[in-house]
Amino acid sequence: MSGPEPIAPYMAVGLSTIVHGIGARRHITRNLDTIEDAIHAAVSTIGINMPVKLIALAEGALTGFTDEIFDLPHVWAARDLFIDIPGPETDRLAALARHYGTYLVVQCKARWPEIVPDRYFNVLFVISPDGEIVHRAAKNHVWCRERSCTPHDVYDRWVEVFGDGIDAFYPVLRTPDIGNIGTICCSDGEYPEAVRALALNGAEVVYRPSEAVPMTQAGPDPGGTWLLQNRAHAHFNSLYMVCPNVGPVYVTPDARHPYDIAGGHSHIVDHLGAVIAHTVSGANSFVAGIVDIEALRRFRTMNLNSNWLKDLRTELFRRMYDHPVHPANLWLDHDPTGHADIDEIHRATIRHLIDRGSYTPPAHAAPGARYIPPPGGDDPATLLGRWADADG
Repeated sequence: MSGPEPIAPYMAVGLSTIVHGIGARRHITRNLDTIEDAIHAAVSTIGINMPVKLIALAEGALTGFTDEIFDLPHVWAARDLFIDIPGPETDRLAALARHYGTYLVVQCKARWPEIVPDRYFNVLFVISPDGEIVHRAAKNHVWCRERSCTPHDVYDRWVEVFGDGIDAFYPVLRTPDIGNIGTICCSDGEYPEAVRALALNGAEVVYRPSEAVPMTQAGPDPGGTWLLQNRAHAHFNSLYMVCPNVGPVYVTPDARHPYDIAGGHSHIVDHLGAVIAHTVSGANSFVAGIVDIEALRRFRTMNLNSNWLKDLRTELFRRMYDHPVHPANLWLDHDPTGHADIDEIHRATIRHLIDRGSYTPPAHAAPGARYIPPPGGDDPATLLGRWADADG
């Protein structure tokens, strides 16, 4: 029986672009202009070494973080701020994929109306060299200041549409020319289970865009715990990690300077856990490395020791997930709430972990992290008025 056709080594590129926060969907055009220029520059520079077959954008490159920074009402943002897939924004990216004959891996905030109306998700999608959207997934874990809906927040509806298998939450794109591609985003990678799920589903290259300070600066090594996590994901699961970080962000249209919320340190890690590409800069910069799918496949099928997935005793771990921690279906029948209310949900899950014996409380309690609105409050109309003034 003949096997698959061999896949030649290729160059994977991660882009870090300066982001302009959006106050309306039309403002995405400015970010698209930057992305287009970056793709032209990256391919013309890097493609003279080896063919560029995979280009990955950072989180926020299209739609920014206005909803998170200013605690905007979720339903309003879903209706008036974010995009549809496909749509004019993805059409423009598809033209670039066709022109350069490359796959584009993208993150953005987008609606998913066939799942549930008036919600937006943190969506990861892949455009093929033919300009077709061939993969779409949603971020499954969000940090405490992210307003996106997750599959778990509408769990019953998600399962109704996609089922409850691994593929429903961690789908993998199988391609004949760049290998099997899985996608997660930022906070997803804080959980070993996320990349393990993709690996069990066949992933060979995993896209994980973006992480913020202090995680990119924690510890003695460049890249902080973000790079530490991604090296571990690659090593434990014998796969590549492609990890572009978000560039500096102009938070408002009248901001004089952007803020480097992430600190750079984009990187690519090979299937042995070795860093094959790393850049300190995050301001309109590239990270590029060679992906060798055939070498990965040989390692996975020939190695009887450090090919860890083959030794997994799944029965030993099954029961520890019997009891839920974070509540499901939070936003299935109720509109998503703001940062302060979400803080209380997190505090409740911490108490739950104490009650079940997972956490031991300290001898003396002290106030924890909390949401502090910006000076002048966080009234959406006032905040978004800054974009209206800038529009003239």
